[in-house]
Formats: sequence, structure tokens, C-alpha cells
Amino acid sequence: MSNSVKTLKEKASQLRVEIIKMLCEARSGHPGGSLSMTDIISALYFHELKHDPKNPGWEDRDRFILSKGHGVPAVYGAMAMTGYFPLSELMTLRKTGARLQGHPDRVRLPGIEASTGSLGQGLSVAQGIALALRLSGKKSRVFCVLGDGECQEGQVWEAAMSIPKYKLGNLTAILDYNGGQIDGHTKDVMSLEPIADKWKAFNWDVSVIDGHNMEAIVAELEKTRTHGDKPRMIVAKTIKGKGVSFMEDKIEWHGVAPTAEQRDKAIQEIMAGAK
Repeated sequence: MSNSVKTLKEKASQLRVEIIKMLCEARSGHPGGSLSMTDIISALYFHELKHDPKNPGWEDRDRFILSKGHGVPAVYGAMAMTGYFPLSELMTLRKTGARLQGHPDRVRLPGIEASTGSLGQGLSVAQGIALALRLSGKKSRVFCVLGDGECQEGQVWEAAMSIPKYKLGNLTAILDYNGGQIDGHTKDVMSLEPIADKWKAFNWDVSVIDGHNMEAIVAELEKTRTHGDKPRMIVAKTIKGKGVSFMEDKIEWHGVAPTAEQRDKAIQEIMAGAK
């Protein structure tokens, strides 16, 4: 699935609107970290991933793991927009018995590769999948989006150390580096700097980009079409709550849903910014 940069930007704006709408309907969820990675998710689902919404179990698909599971509204929105399920189902987010739970559930929802949400575990899952694909002779790629707060978890660094050992060049990690977590800014809670140098020291191929620059995102993702033995880490510098002025870089919007009035204001701003 491939789209122009202009189309991808339009998709990202639509996706932000869907995120705001579903969180308002659910009256709970995580807008900050969903909005910060919306451009990344749009570039993946509408341009780079090899996937088939009509056949989620297609053996030759690329795999996507959302390690920061609380940001799943962005993924649900992209899945609905690409045809995994109707857009109307987005309004069932977090409802009892719904397939769209607050964290991704691979048992309930076809197209979800891993049930995540316990922070720090997704990269290890991605490693296992990448290794299995290589052993099976598959050319499929594995992408894993991490949150910066979760990179304070030790398991992330165990995976960071072992993935290069097994020369899993078919794996690309993307860090949604929005600088915030539930307890405050990451620099104050537990600084990650120098983050790029740390991943380089673990023998990853590292690039640092503006995570809201669609041209830059697309360029980095397209590089994964050819790979050697080194895994890739894309450090995407983003803004928590991107696209909504009263949410941007506001820690209090980590896990609070907008009211109906705030929803309408947010959508108006997103649509105005898309013009």
C-alpha cells in the first residue's frame, strides 16, 4: 500500500480526528501518546507496511508491534481506515466485550500481532517474530514502536543487546520520543540521553528524525526495504498531543479523554491545520 506524502498528511489529519472522536466516546484513554505517533502510524499503514486488511493472517505480511500499547487508538484508527473493520466500530473503544480494548488484544482483533501494554515487552516480542521469520526463510519485515518512558524498562535494553547478536536486520524499532510519560517529562523522571548514542553503542543503525515530518518518516521507512545484518532504530522526535494546541506537551493529557466541547475544539484545530 503506497501513497504520496500529500495524501499521507491528509490521512494523518483524518486519523487524529478519529482518535479524538473515539476517546471522547469512550470517556477514557490516552490522547497524548496516540497523537504524537499519528504521523508514524500513517506512514506505516498507508504507505510502507505490506499487509492485507481482507486477509490479516497473510503469511508474507510485514509485522507491526505496538510496544506502547496505551497508544493503540492511533492503530485502531489506521486499521479502520484501511479496511480491517468499519469506521463505526471505533466508537466501541474500551467498551465491555468490544474487540477494541484499551490495549491491543491479538486474540480478539485480527490484524493485531501482539497483546501489549505491560511496558517494555514489545521489542522482545518483535525480536522473536523477526528471528522466526528469518528461520522460516521469509522476507517480511518487523516494525516495533516504542515509547520513550518505557525505555526506562530494563527489558528494552536486554532486547536492544540481543537483537544485534542475532543479526536481525529485518527488524526496525521506532522510538516515539515525545519527552513525556504519566509522571512527568522523561528528562525529569529518568533521562534517556544521549539516546541515539546508547542505541549506536548496542550496535544498531540509528537515525534521528522529526517525527512529524512526513517526508523524513517516509524516507527512513523506505530504507528498510533493503537491509543487511544490523537492526534499525529510528529516533522520532515528536510532540505529545500533536495537532491540538491545548494538549501539546501537556503531561496532564497523557491519559485523560476530551469532553464533547474539547472534542469539537480539537477537531476544528486539526482540520484547520490540515488546510
